Amino acid sequence: MMLQFLAALSAAIAIGAGAFGAHALTGKEADWLRTGGFYQLIHAVAVLALARQASPAASWMLLGGATLFAATLYAMALGAPRVLGAVTPVGGALMIAGWLLLAWKLR
Repeated sequence: MMLQFLAALSAAIAIGAGAFGAHALTGKEADWLRTGGFYQLIHAVAVLALARQASPAASWMLLGGATLFAATLYAMALGAPRVLGAVTPVGGALMIAGWLLLAWKLR
């Protein structure tokens, strides 16, 4: 249940970030919020759909990777140092690893 709760919370945050980016920011910062929200929302929905059926480990990787990916973009959009962008690919790598683990479990 905790995984599903966190996925639902993640989806809510993604929608809020996207809305904030669409209405309160412009330029690169708005794009970062839009990109982060998009990836976070897709992975939250995927985790909700797959958490019980396939691989909890893959679900945690998807959720953790999407959270890390989106959080670094959100932080930079809100003024954090751009060097934080070096962490963003770690979240992307975790998402890729989660999907690969899921594929392995479903083979």
